[in-house]
Amino acid sequence: MKKFIPIIILFIVVYMGWSQFNRPNDPVDKTDQNSIALSTVFDERRSGVQTEGKGIVIKILPDDNQGSRHQKFILKLPTGQTLLIAHNIDLAPRLSTLKKGDTVAFYGEYEWNAKGGVIHWTHHDPSGRHEPGWLKYNGRTFQ
Repeated sequence: MKKFIPIIILFIVVYMGWSQFNRPNDPVDKTDQNSIALSTVFDERRSGVQTEGKGIVIKILPDDNQGSRHQKFILKLPTGQTLLIAHNIDLAPRLSTLKKGDTVAFYGEYEWNAKGGVIHWTHHDPSGRHEPGWLKYNGRTFQ
């Protein structure tokens, strides 16, 4: 019986090493999956879809001051799709130091348009009827 112990140990070591080489590729980053889902929603021209992802700021637009004030900027997603973020600054803090080239993560409601879509509801809903959203920027969550 003692003769078989080294063989069993060798078998276990070989099996564990082999399983390390034969495991499936690492899963796709969740953010990349969300970007892929966003491109699908865009292709299907869907709206009212709660979604999350992240992208790089490629353009900062002037605030929209008609009605509720919104900070507006355009993100480029990992898929190449562009997305307008319309962040209500009457209900949530402004991303005051935002600049071109910064990374922003988002969670909000997607609305289709021909230019890539809009994300809004990136904040809490004071009346509690809508799922709260957020923006993440420079280690801070804005909601």
